[in-house]
Amino acid sequence: MNYILFDGPFRDNLLPFTYTRPLADIRVGILTLREKWELFLKTKTSSLTEHYLSEKFPLVTGETNVMIHSAFGPNTPLIKRVKALKKGQAIMSGDQVVAYVTENPKKRFEVSNYDVVEFKEPLLKIDNTWDIFVKNGVAIKEDFDLLTKGKTSEPIPESNNIIGAENIFIEPGAKLEFTTINASTGPVYIGKGAEIMEGSIIRGPLALCEHATLKLGSKIYGPTTIGPHSKVGGEVNNCVLFGYSNKGHDGFLGNSVIGEWCNLGADTNTSNLKNNYAPVRLWDYKTQSFAKTGLQFCGLMMGDHSKCGINTMFNTGTVVGVSSNIYGSGFPRNFVPSFSWGGSSGFTTYLTKKAFEVCQVVMARRNVEFTDQDRAILNHIFEVTSEYRRG
Repeated sequence: MNYILFDGPFRDNLLPFTYTRPLADIRVGILTLREKWELFLKTKTSSLTEHYLSEKFPLVTGETNVMIHSAFGPNTPLIKRVKALKKGQAIMSGDQVVAYVTENPKKRFEVSNYDVVEFKEPLLKIDNTWDIFVKNGVAIKEDFDLLTKGKTSEPIPESNNIIGAENIFIEPGAKLEFTTINASTGPVYIGKGAEIMEGSIIRGPLALCEHATLKLGSKIYGPTTIGPHSKVGGEVNNCVLFGYSNKGHDGFLGNSVIGEWCNLGADTNTSNLKNNYAPVRLWDYKTQSFAKTGLQFCGLMMGDHSKCGINTMFNTGTVVGVSSNIYGSGFPRNFVPSFSWGGSSGFTTYLTKKAFEVCQVVMARRNVEFTDQDRAILNHIFEVTSEYRRG
C-alpha cells in the first residue's frame, strides 16, 4: 500500500510554518507528524502539498493510495483502522476526514463517494499554530512511549541531581553532567549526541532531540521541545523549536514556536502574558486580521530563517514570517511580514539576494546545502507575501 500525507484545510492556519514545509513536517513532541506516521506504518510516506513545495517534497503515487490527513497524529487504534481500509472506504473523526483510499490522489475528496468508518477515540490534532505548544506535552508523552518501548536507556551519570529517573531516557552519545532534572512532572528524552551542560535545571516534559544542546545554566520548563541541532540557553517555558535554531543566551522564551534556521540574539525576551491578562490574539493569514486564540499565555511564532538582534523585545502574541531580520530597541509590531528588515521604528524589504547570502552561510556552518529547491521556495514566498509588506 502507498501512503500519502495531505495538507488538508488547516494548512493556512499553520502559516508561517507551512510556507516552507508540508504540514506533515511540523514537529510536535519529539517527532514530526511524518516521523510519527512512518514509525507506526513502518514505511516511508510522501506528501500532497502546495505546488511550489512539490519539487522538494515530491508526491509518490501507486495503484492504490491511502490518503492521510497530516493534521492528525497516529496512535495504535487508528493505525489498525488505516491498515484495514479498503477501496471506497474513509475514516472520519467528527466531520473531518482522517484517511481514505483512492486511485487518484489529486481528486478532491467527497464524503458522499465513500463508506464512512467513524473513529471516536481521542486523536492528536494540530489545527492552529498555537496547538503546537499547547498539545506538546501530550505529544512528548506519546512519542516517548513509542521511541523507548523495549529499549534500555544509557545510564544517568552520577553527578546529576535526579527526580523521577524512571521517566528519563538517554540515547547513545548524549552527554550530561552536574544538571538537575525533575522528570516526575513528565518524561525527559535526551537524543543521540545531545548535550546538557553543567548547571542546567530541567522540569519535564522535555524533548532534547539529536545533537541539540542546552547551554550552561539553562532553565527549562516543560512541555518543551528543542529540535535537532538546536542550541538553547536562558529561560524557556513550553516552547517548540523545530530544528537548527539557536536561542543561545540569557533571555525568556515562553509559549512559543520557532521554525528552522532561526537565531534569537542575546537577551531576547518574549512576553507571553498581556498586562491586563486578556486572551491573546494572533495574526491570521486567512482573514488578514488578528484572531482570537482563547489563550491567556501565547508568545512568539517565528517562521524559518528569521532572526533578531540582541536585546530584542517581542510583545505578547507576535507572528514573524519567513526570513525576516529584526533589531533595535522597543517592541516591533505584532505581525512582521516575511522578508522584513527593521524593528519598532519601521521596516523595509529584506531583498532575496541578501537573504540568500545569509542562508548559505548559516546552513554551511551545519554542513547543510542551501539548494536550488530552497531558493525557489523562498523566492515564491517572497512574491506571495509582498502584499503584507506594502502596509
